[in-house]
Amino acid sequence: MFTLQIGSTAPDFTLPGSDGLDHSFHGAHSVRGPKGTLIFFTCNHCPYVIGSEARMKEMFDFVTPQGISMVAIHSNETHNHPTDAFPLVLERMKEMGFRWLSLKDEKQFSARDYGAQRTPHYFLFDAEGVLVYSGRMDDSPRDASRASTHELRDAVEDLLAGRQVAVPQTDAIGCNVKWWDMDAHWMPGDACDLDYLQDKFVKPQAK
Repeated sequence: MFTLQIGSTAPDFTLPGSDGLDHSFHGAHSVRGPKGTLIFFTCNHCPYVIGSEARMKEMFDFVTPQGISMVAIHSNETHNHPTDAFPLVLERMKEMGFRWLSLKDEKQFSARDYGAQRTPHYFLFDAEGVLVYSGRMDDSPRDASRASTHELRDAVEDLLAGRQVAVPQTDAIGCNVKWWDMDAHWMPGDACDLDYLQDKFVKPQAK
């Protein structure tokens, strides 16, 4: 399967951050929180992201004091989507008052390793770095007034209460992740054939 499966350990990475440091999941300058980690793949231009930004800020304010870190990863190609370039991400963070850490996944290896399908796409990990929820925040990312579910919030509350997450996986709702050298709306049927990334970029070997 393309998207990281529930119960999997978070793939590691080394990505430059909005704070000027390189961050990892399991190593130096880890993004992990003491009670869990919420990673979401996002971008600047997607209307589903823009419609969710106020709720993202509310989620940050909810999870951070309780020991769950919240981190954005920006993976979209920027040749055809120049407004998603990281310098503009930093500008938007300042303009909108985003306080989460943002990471630049220029070569898209993290998007592939996590199996990010949409922007936004959320991945919630427990304190040990094990995936307990992936998918959407709710069922209406573009319009909060029409949301009738809140699966991400439910998952966070289950995690904090020490319960098994009742609904561990949902379909992400949003724009397709924009992959280098692929059509804007490309996604294979099983979303698993991303070997072309290895042809475009040579992934460094783990040390």
